[in-house]
Amino acid sequence: IHDLYAWMEAWAESPYGSVALFVLAFFESSFFPLPPDGLMILLAVSNIQFALGFSAITTAGSLCGAVLGYYIGLKGGRPILERLFAHEKISFVERQYQKHDVWAVIIAGFTPLPYKIFAIGAGAFRLELKRFLLASLVGRAGRFFLVGLLITIFGEPIQAAIDQYLDVLAVAFVLLLIAGFFAIKILTRRRHPDNAVGKD
Repeated sequence: IHDLYAWMEAWAESPYGSVALFVLAFFESSFFPLPPDGLMILLAVSNIQFALGFSAITTAGSLCGAVLGYYIGLKGGRPILERLFAHEKISFVERQYQKHDVWAVIIAGFTPLPYKIFAIGAGAFRLELKRFLLASLVGRAGRFFLVGLLITIFGEPIQAAIDQYLDVLAVAFVLLLIAGFFAIKILTRRRHPDNAVGKD
């Protein structure tokens, strides 16, 4: 962990930090295990005025990498998933797509769930590319721009809190979002009862 942090610090201090951020976000969406959040935070803290710009770079790299992951899954199908990931993870992703469709991509893009397996799975399970990309944009941009916005507002002192609690905040936000949709659905049903009621 110390070596990885030192590696990210070195890139954050490099004039090619933005390029490294894009490349890291690109490969993380398809097969690389290291998330781009750490490098993005270091770059954003070192240049707070451009914090949202780093969010945009990370989002763009992640979406481009997601396209690669999608086509890996599309061309390789289920066998490529079996070679890259454990059977339990594949079954979990397949169930999420069956139950939640593109919402599975949004949640994976925003939370600590392994986004790369959802990207490859989207191709393997034949999710429509346009819908996959739109859902990925919502999830990935939501996560990265949340970080950029927090750094823009609070500056360097927020770094430690983001490092420690980002995943917790992301999960909490998604749970609140889901709860909000359920609340709206329940209220809508109460206000608009079945049209068949009262009819002969």
